[in-house]
This record gives sequence, structure tokens and C-alpha cells, in this order.
Amino acid sequence: MKTLYIVRHAKSSWEYEGIKDIDRPLNKRGINNAYLISSVLNKKIACPDVFVSSCANRALHTGMIFSYTFNYPLTNLKISKSLYSFSDGYLIKTVKALDDGFDSAIIFSHDHGISDFVNKFGSDQLDHVPTCGVVGIKFNTNHWKDIKDGNTFLKEFPKHYK
Repeated sequence: MKTLYIVRHAKSSWEYEGIKDIDRPLNKRGINNAYLISSVLNKKIACPDVFVSSCANRALHTGMIFSYTFNYPLTNLKISKSLYSFSDGYLIKTVKALDDGFDSAIIFSHDHGISDFVNKFGSDQLDHVPTCGVVGIKFNTNHWKDIKDGNTFLKEFPKHYK
């Protein structure tokens, strides 16, 4: 059994002019939501075996907040340049390439790729995953490369707590 948690980065700031999209930071609401949802999740699930984040500032910052909340060592947080993509192709490749020694993983990335991924591999159809939304999917397989037809068992969104 493999368990995957997909997290859309928290709300980013558009306040700064002249910075590249990849460098956009989280805004105050995003930071607060990342602490909120990571705390909720920390009470519901065991710490995932591996944390993987897009290299974009907003995704990485979200991953760092979750790492802090789960007491997961920041030095073990894996950063993937290929996750800085807005299609599900690189997300699928990243998940299927995970080491089979990890039974659970949490990935911090971007929409539309996340929504496409959870609709393709999960059992519940979602219009979209909101910022700082988390979707958990279980796969009845021993190998990440063989994932298909997963069971969506968790959906945590900030709006559920406001």
C-alpha cells in the first residue's frame, strides 16, 4: 500500500513587482493557512516518509511550514525543479519515480497539475484543489511506478476551518 498526499502551495503574494513567478513568496493568508492545515493534518495522519517540493518559493515555503509542523528535518526535504510545472505530467513522473522504500509521501506543487492528477488517480472528482488544499490518495500497490485507480480518503481545505 502506498499513500500520497498532494498539497497545492498556499496563497502567494502578488505585491512585489518585477520578480519572476518562481520567486513569488507566500502572503500573510498563505502563511497562516499553511500553519493551520499542517496542524490539522499533523493530528490526523502519521508523518509522511518523504517530503518533496517544487523549487518555486511559494511551494517550498509551504513545504517548509509543513516540515516544521511535522518535525520533519528540513535537510531531508527534497526539492524538484520538474515540479515547477502546471501540468500533471511531471507530477506523475515524480510520484512514479519515488523510492519504493517510502510507503507514504507528501508533495508540494501547483495547480492545474494537482487537480488533473487527483482526478486522474483518485476516486473523487474535484473541480479544483484550492491553495493550501491537501488531497490524500491510497494506492493498492507496493511500487510507486504502478500507481493507478487510487482511493481518495482525505480532503482538507482551509475553508473547512473558517
